[in-house]
Amino acid sequence: MLSVGIIGFGRIGKEHAAWINASSNARAIAAFDPTPARRQIATDLGLKTFDSLDALLSDPTIDAVLVSTPTAMHFADAARAIAAGKHVMVEKPIGLDAAEGQKLHEQATAAGRVLSVFHCRRWDNDFLTVKQAVDSGVFGKLINVESRLGQWSSCVGPAAREYRPNWRNEKSFGGGGLYDWGSHFVDQLHLLLAPAKPVRVFAQMTANVWSQDCDDFARLLIDFDNGCSTLCEINTVTTRPLPRWHIDGTLGSGESPFSLAFDTHEWAKLTFTSSDGTTQQIPEAAKGLNESQIWDRFARACRGDGAPAVDVPSVLLTMRLLDAARQSAAEGHAVQI
Repeated sequence: MLSVGIIGFGRIGKEHAAWINASSNARAIAAFDPTPARRQIATDLGLKTFDSLDALLSDPTIDAVLVSTPTAMHFADAARAIAAGKHVMVEKPIGLDAAEGQKLHEQATAAGRVLSVFHCRRWDNDFLTVKQAVDSGVFGKLINVESRLGQWSSCVGPAAREYRPNWRNEKSFGGGGLYDWGSHFVDQLHLLLAPAKPVRVFAQMTANVWSQDCDDFARLLIDFDNGCSTLCEINTVTTRPLPRWHIDGTLGSGESPFSLAFDTHEWAKLTFTSSDGTTQQIPEAAKGLNESQIWDRFARACRGDGAPAVDVPSVLLTMRLLDAARQSAAEGHAVQI
């Protein structure tokens, strides 16, 4: 059984504790958080708590750690954990840029430690429904794929109130919609289009309502070498959300609705209209791995049994696309990949 310590026991850290303990091969046994109130929550759940990261990392009973601190802290916390001999799962994104991800990958490889990233939305049923339809040729040759999130609400969501609850709106902490939902949706897009490769990115990113220094609106246009154009949009300043998915191909078009409840079953209601006007409902794909099963795969990998569900090289492409988007938005031109 893999013993896991959690670095950063905020909202998502607490959720991970439940997912880990529902898995077959791992158990959450400890947590570090700088905030006494969050440590008390961990204690109440039966976890051993630490008031310093060094104390957690020096505990020999902890085999692996989850890094679930704010995005800007991911790299330093993961690097310290690997140096301490721990296997590491990092909440997405792996860091602030691809260079940080590459350094962690090289460090973990040299140390013989397993490193993975919690890109759980690779197995959402709406994404798998779209991928199944694309792979089976429903759309013919892809022309255009649009992936959107729309809401009149900050990405902060139900944040833990005990520690800087607004950090997702602060640039210095790695806030903004691109790092938040954008890291999931960009990750899905390049997996959907594979083996086609992205060739250029043009992006617009602005601060409008919820933040003054990082994006609450982000729009990315990504062109692939098979001729398909894609759009990823994270718009937290709209009262009229556009469809979750819109897809055009040589055989017709498909669309699924957005759900303000983030209901992936609703997102998976993909309706296809062929070029002759015939409309059909695309069967919903079953959800792939759930969160506990991702932890099971990680735990098995840590004992030498297979690979984790998410390998770092695939994540590095996601990070390069996010890097290009930030550069494009700052400089006002398309960036080659």
